[in-house]
Amino acid sequence: MDSRKVLLLVGALFVAAITAFMARSLMQGASAPTTTASGEPTVVAGPKVLVAKRALPVGTIIDADALAFQAWPQDLVTNAYFTEGSPDATKLVGTVVRYPIPAGQPITQGALVKPGDRGFLAAALGPGMRAVTVPVSTQAAVAGFVFPGDRVDLILTQNIEGGGDGPPLKASETMLRNLRVLATDQRTEKQVDEKGNTVVNAFSTVTLEATPRIAEKISVAQAVGQLSLSLRSLADSGTELEEAIASGEDAGLPDRDDPNAERAALARLAARPIDGGSTVSTGADVSRFQRSSVPGKPQSTDRAPPPIFGTMQGAAGSAMAIAGPSVRIARGSAVTVVPVGGRN
Repeated sequence: MDSRKVLLLVGALFVAAITAFMARSLMQGASAPTTTASGEPTVVAGPKVLVAKRALPVGTIIDADALAFQAWPQDLVTNAYFTEGSPDATKLVGTVVRYPIPAGQPITQGALVKPGDRGFLAAALGPGMRAVTVPVSTQAAVAGFVFPGDRVDLILTQNIEGGGDGPPLKASETMLRNLRVLATDQRTEKQVDEKGNTVVNAFSTVTLEATPRIAEKISVAQAVGQLSLSLRSLADSGTELEEAIASGEDAGLPDRDDPNAERAALARLAARPIDGGSTVSTGADVSRFQRSSVPGKPQSTDRAPPPIFGTMQGAAGSAMAIAGPSVRIARGSAVTVVPVGGRN
């Protein structure tokens, strides 16, 4: 092999070695920032703005746990955002969401409706829902521990008269469930004192969110008997939703595999009022001295029983009609009809 070919071979090996070294350096350099970025959170330099901690659909009543301050890039902050230290940012509890707000997105001033503003109650209603006001007493309203945004069951208590002289049947039934409270009296938000503690006040009316059909039933129930509220646990809606899906009920879930659409459908189902499947208790369920059924109309003892007509064989063999209860007596081929109380 001549010297020229040797030089070409050595040069090719040298270039290949340099290329492999440079490729290895580039690969290590590209992977290093990825590890650093995944292990350390990105720090955003900018003012803190008010954002939604969870998805807020239309009609959501804002509470203290729905919003939080988060740093936001300076060049993306607009005058419509609520920044930390702004006096308006501390007065948003009790407002209602006018437009859907995704989780993590800044709250804009036009997305909320404040109590007293025009259209506030209409904005609090979900699509196709109605607002109906129910009179309640302090005892029937869980002693004032029901606030806007809570969910309650509606209980109807009534006395059912019968046709008899006995006492009426006392009955109570849970006629509607999972109704959202929109307002108590004319208050649409919780009241707090200087220390931040919730103030419990008695109220005489409560405004509930209902479908048109349920609103009609509530209107009739007010004329039938006395209405009272039963405060629901936050976990009840999810449990009843799981039972409805397990029983094969049409839950309206999306056909496609879309987690966001599925979560939105489940949120709508968990917030719907429940009409049907009511439970009933009567006076006999709480006391042995109470009735378990409607008193019936007693049989009258003043009216005589209907007459029974028959024939009585006379002495001359002729038959004559008799009125009143009678007994037929057969002696061989001879049959005699004898009135009850008479003698043969």
